[in-house]
Amino acid sequence: MTWEVLSMIGTIAFAISGAIIAMEEEYDILGVYILGIVTAFGGGAIRNLLIGVPVSALWEQGMFFQVALLSITAVFLFPHNLLKHWKRWGNIFDAMGLAAFAIQGAIYAVEMNHPLSAVIVAAVLTGSGGGIIRDLLAGRKPLVLRSEIYAVWAILAGFAVGLGIASEPWQLYLLFIITTALRILSYIYKWRLPFKSIHTAHS
Repeated sequence: MTWEVLSMIGTIAFAISGAIIAMEEEYDILGVYILGIVTAFGGGAIRNLLIGVPVSALWEQGMFFQVALLSITAVFLFPHNLLKHWKRWGNIFDAMGLAAFAIQGAIYAVEMNHPLSAVIVAAVLTGSGGGIIRDLLAGRKPLVLRSEIYAVWAILAGFAVGLGIASEPWQLYLLFIITTALRILSYIYKWRLPFKSIHTAHS
């Protein structure tokens, strides 16, 4: 049950986040749907490839596709005056998608008896894969590759699930809330990982 709920949250959140970015980039209606669907299902496809689940398993998620399409339609039909706040909402939905899919990917890997390292990789790729594909298709630098803290939260979620710290449904939901909150806080307060620039100052 927890698995389905997390999948549903992640699918809706990433479908909306993809649609928002497509609208920011002024894509037409087909572009909005394509980017929304790719964002919602891209991370799962990458995870399936890496941990040995047939990618075709994605096509068995009929209900999730319908939910994603409904979510994208709702965003597209949203009143224009409310869309001005999408920048903030887009980041909140992205954080929810990251958290839900990171935990879901980690659970998947644990159930397949993969080692901790594979659990963490599954968490990161499921959590950020859709976002990476979305940003690349939208011509943006992927969030996960910027100095802003993003994938770190997926790694922590993977650790918590892989080490058995979070295994009960209530623990997984709490982990989802914590991961989402940390991602939103890192965006608001611009927490950053150390980075090194090789651009030299011009004298």
